[in-house]
Amino acid sequence: MTTSNRFLMFNKQELCLIAITILWGGTFLIVKNATADGSPFFFVGLRFCIAGLALLPFTFRHLKNLTWYELRAGFFIGFAISLGYGLQTIGLMTIPSSTSAFITALYVPFVPILQWLILRKRPGIMSVVGIITAFIGLFLLTLPENPSLSLFSFSIGELLTVFSALAIALEIILISVYSNKVDSRRVTVVQLFAASCFAFFFMIPTHEAPPVLSSNLLYSALGLGLMSGLIQFVMNWAQKSVSATKATLIYAGEPVWAGIFGRLAGEKMGLIGMFGGFLILVAVLISEMKNPFKKQSKQFRPEIAE
Repeated sequence: MTTSNRFLMFNKQELCLIAITILWGGTFLIVKNATADGSPFFFVGLRFCIAGLALLPFTFRHLKNLTWYELRAGFFIGFAISLGYGLQTIGLMTIPSSTSAFITALYVPFVPILQWLILRKRPGIMSVVGIITAFIGLFLLTLPENPSLSLFSFSIGELLTVFSALAIALEIILISVYSNKVDSRRVTVVQLFAASCFAFFFMIPTHEAPPVLSSNLLYSALGLGLMSGLIQFVMNWAQKSVSATKATLIYAGEPVWAGIFGRLAGEKMGLIGMFGGFLILVAVLISEMKNPFKKQSKQFRPEIAE
């Protein structure tokens, strides 16, 4: 098979998801650098407010047909986004961007867990294997450098990032549930502004004070806002025709790109940590594999019938 034929194996929607995954991988390092000057939830709120404003001129004329169902969908997705990115941003203040990206990838094996709890859809055997593999990888990735410390010691940044992965898994599930029942342009704008409002609201219970608006903070928020608007719109649009399974496999490349960008910026990770990150990526792939034994049995039955 030639390179061009392999390239053509991806349709337009899948190629767009690959492109935004590369962008997504680059956001970790930008957020880490930006949060040195600003409060995490304020930064998330500003980021998604800019994202919503960037898309508004292209979607404003469609908003007149906004339904209560779409408003509710955007409200719930926006809440998950604000929680996921807010906790992730807090975590990035104390852990490397590459470590954050690998931990965030746990949202993939978390998806079947939440589907079980929320949608009563029991995970298959491969999902269970993926979940176990992911937590082994998480354990190795977060091992303290000082061996005298407890092997089960998680830093607050790592722990918050785990919870952010849960929120992002919830976002993926909600997008899959609503994507074919709503207009992606309208819901994307609603969820971006909802995420912004929730993030600003979370500043109250966390006692966050608005930061000094430096050029680094503003430029980072502007760049990430434009990127976030594009990423969220493409996710909603592409997942109308790309299955959740295939989309999740494409998103799995995000920590790899984040690791590359982090490495270029001078971040380093030990061999055990790298192996832990590798196991998380393996877990992502395992979680989306079909049970090979079940597949064989399904193929065998028609042959008997014939």
